[in-house]
Amino acid sequence: MFPFNNVILASKSPRRRDLLKQIGINFSIEISGIDESIPLDLPPILMAEYLSKEKAKKISIKFPKQLVIGADTIVVLDNKILGKPKSNKESFEMLSFLSGKTHKVITGVSLQCINNNINTSFHEITKVTFNELSDSDISYYIETYKPFDKAGSYGIQDWFAVNVEKIDGCFYNVMGFPLARFWKEINELI
Repeated sequence: MFPFNNVILASKSPRRRDLLKQIGINFSIEISGIDESIPLDLPPILMAEYLSKEKAKKISIKFPKQLVIGADTIVVLDNKILGKPKSNKESFEMLSFLSGKTHKVITGVSLQCINNNINTSFHEITKVTFNELSDSDISYYIETYKPFDKAGSYGIQDWFAVNVEKIDGCFYNVMGFPLARFWKEINELI
């Protein structure tokens, strides 16, 4: 049983929404609208946690009695952070860069409730290895699935799964929300 009644997800991600529903959490959605493109000079883990904290903080100030969940997912290869692509060209470049390699998916999560003095953050890392991608498969994926709302320009839960050789870590983290780690952290708050 989930120990909190008044929960807000500070995210417009349909995948995060679906994952929280999957584990039976009742929540509302408030989109923070923070600028995620801020070029911060932070290591990737701190970047993901920083963005998740900013999302949660903005909503938590408006709703101090409710538990606010903020999350941010980034993809990292060779210390290069890959966010959400802004164009077909950028999407193609990202997928070509990831082709045949192992990258990290890092999700930062922030849990905040001002009235209950809750302000905690954590991150989860999953390693994902891609097969070699052909130009035609990349083009097909971009045209068919339009992955412009996905870090690294792919969704492991859609057709792109045929290109994933293996993952090391939490599958749901690659979708955008590490369910097992979230559940552990929530239960440590009570």
